[in-house]
Amino acid sequence: MRPIAAVFLVTSFALQAQAATRLPATADALAGAMRASQVVLLGEVHDNAAQHALRAQALRAIVQSGARPAIAFEQFDGSAQAAIDQARRERPRDVDYLVAQARGAAGWNWAMYKPFIAIALEYDLPIVAANLGRADAMQIATAPAPADAPAELVRAQEEAVKAGHCNLLPPEAVPGIARAQIARDRALAQAIAAHAERGVVLLAGNGHARKDIGVPRWLAVPSTSIALVEDDEDAGAYDYYIVTERATRPDPCEDLRRRTKR
Repeated sequence: MRPIAAVFLVTSFALQAQAATRLPATADALAGAMRASQVVLLGEVHDNAAQHALRAQALRAIVQSGARPAIAFEQFDGSAQAAIDQARRERPRDVDYLVAQARGAAGWNWAMYKPFIAIALEYDLPIVAANLGRADAMQIATAPAPADAPAELVRAQEEAVKAGHCNLLPPEAVPGIARAQIARDRALAQAIAAHAERGVVLLAGNGHARKDIGVPRWLAVPSTSIALVEDDEDAGAYDYYIVTERATRPDPCEDLRRRTKR
């Protein structure tokens, strides 16, 4: 097998992207789009149970049809890989044990991600702990922007950070958060590139799946980016998108406004 490296792309940056294709909100439609590439970035709104259920159905469908992709998780830091592999050797079908041994962060609703882990264990698919650790991300947030990150990308990521935080962040906080986001995208790209020849599906937030400023910007292999969103207005720089029902949640902007007192 030819090794595939995560070569970081620093070519000319263009913010304008072709319009994404809207798909019906069905597992068949999603599975069809996932079959378009060896490398699939499968986005999500983290707390939307309907989206997770739809993605799990589609993943099971492509696996049942013969595909055997690695499953890469934003939800697992790269440092958890050894613990995940050990847990699989000790209890090959025990999803709860794997999450516990990997010390899955409490901030994730693991009930929504366990079906994907179960599919990986059932079909003996690689589980890739793909994300940058929190401590590393915090260190990067306080460091200068990497020299090989195009200035246009950095500016666009800063705008995305502002919008994603309801334009309530203190201005001085934005550059560091953007640097950490870029670092996470690069880590995710590096983690999945090694599995590109086999096939790999990355489970991550929609921001990481963006073709203009997300993980695809740092991949040297072709990929298909699919977003699951709650409104057409949220469909941006992707190959495909699906609109699902909106999850019931408090207004996140109101919560942030209370916390930042802005």
